[in-house]
Amino acid sequence: MPTNIDARTDLRVARETAVLAAVHLPESRFDPADPLGELRALAETAGATVVGELTQNKDRPEAGTYMGAGKLEELKGLCELQGAGMVIFDHDLSPSQIGNIEKVLERKVIDRSELILDIFANRATTKQARLQVELAQLEYTYPRLRAMWTHLERIVGSGGIGGIGTRGPGEQQIEIDRRLVQKRRNQLQRELAEIQTRKRREVRARKQDHFTVGLVGYTNAGKSTLFNTLTAGGAYADDRLFATLTTRTRAWDLGGGEEAMLSDTVGFVRDLPPHLVASFKATLDETVHADLLLLVLDVSDPSARLHHETVTETLDDLFEREAKAAARAKEEWREPARVLVLNKVDKLPDNAETLLWLSESPDAIAISAARLSEEQLGALEARVRAAMQGEIRERLLTLPLSESRAVSTIERRAEVLDRTYENGSVTLRARIGDRQLASLRASGARVEVREPA
Repeated sequence: MPTNIDARTDLRVARETAVLAAVHLPESRFDPADPLGELRALAETAGATVVGELTQNKDRPEAGTYMGAGKLEELKGLCELQGAGMVIFDHDLSPSQIGNIEKVLERKVIDRSELILDIFANRATTKQARLQVELAQLEYTYPRLRAMWTHLERIVGSGGIGGIGTRGPGEQQIEIDRRLVQKRRNQLQRELAEIQTRKRREVRARKQDHFTVGLVGYTNAGKSTLFNTLTAGGAYADDRLFATLTTRTRAWDLGGGEEAMLSDTVGFVRDLPPHLVASFKATLDETVHADLLLLVLDVSDPSARLHHETVTETLDDLFEREAKAAARAKEEWREPARVLVLNKVDKLPDNAETLLWLSESPDAIAISAARLSEEQLGALEARVRAAMQGEIRERLLTLPLSESRAVSTIERRAEVLDRTYENGSVTLRARIGDRQLASLRASGARVEVREPA
């Protein structure tokens, strides 16, 4: 017989009629022109039909119900009027808050994290993505088991004080549920740790052989469209949120004999659940360990500035975590450089908004990924080639002969002027860029660098 854990983790949104709700606090971030626009897009992506919306401005949320009592009654009336079977809140709610709100509304209530998890669960197609989503769901569910376990309340009674012998079975069932969830969580963590280890090896090997570029940005910013335009493609591109949950990597011919490996990554979103970010660490490694990031921004979106702020903050947080992890492991790690790519400029009514972005970020590149012109393509390729090389200077590079892979990389990426073999090592006199050299060292190559006399 399924327990209430199943009921709380199987919160299907598809084909539901829903009312959206939000409490806007002084620190809340949203588009004033369309406060629930993103939540509406998320709900529709999950398959719900939005039939109503309600917001409230407050200095602080109500402890028990987040929204004020009067507004909750208004929300209940809106649900009854529109025949809505569900209410979706644009916040993370505690289990007790969800329970209290459901008692008032007499309808299913889910919060923002549950909605995003539902979308990810429906979009996960690979084994890795499915494992990551399941772990994120369990990380969300585990701390909430007691509040979610409503059949305990039926055993104990509404007053919380049951008859003799009623308390034991319920408490025992909660512990059984917890052990089952913990056991599965540990198993998923082990499987993902193995994937993570293998993925890190693949990323490092690719980085040693190639210059790596990651496409990052808000969900639905046009990353997959740009990826397909620049490479042989293969990424699923659709005008929906979270169209991409897995990373795809393809060769990008930069011209002049230069090539980079380009990766299309999962999109970010405002208030992305922390446990989801943690679960997708293996996928995000392509971002963390790239040589260069192209931050793709849909400037035609009214919330473009909020999206840019969200992506920048998410990257800063990811890089801070990686820097600490590298320090603990005593590994060398360098934060990737970033280039802002202003996408979908063709959808703007004029170029005033583009010029404003360029005045604020002079190094940004304006493009239309779906209709990439030769000039736009040339600007992207030139920027990546410059980042690939850095300042080029003549240097003497000495490596053990056992570092054959590193020697091969230098010969491909740099201009080798001379070679000298001595005592089991090779010294290359080469014109090589600063970034090329830093990438070589970051890959673990044992190389001694000297300036020519």
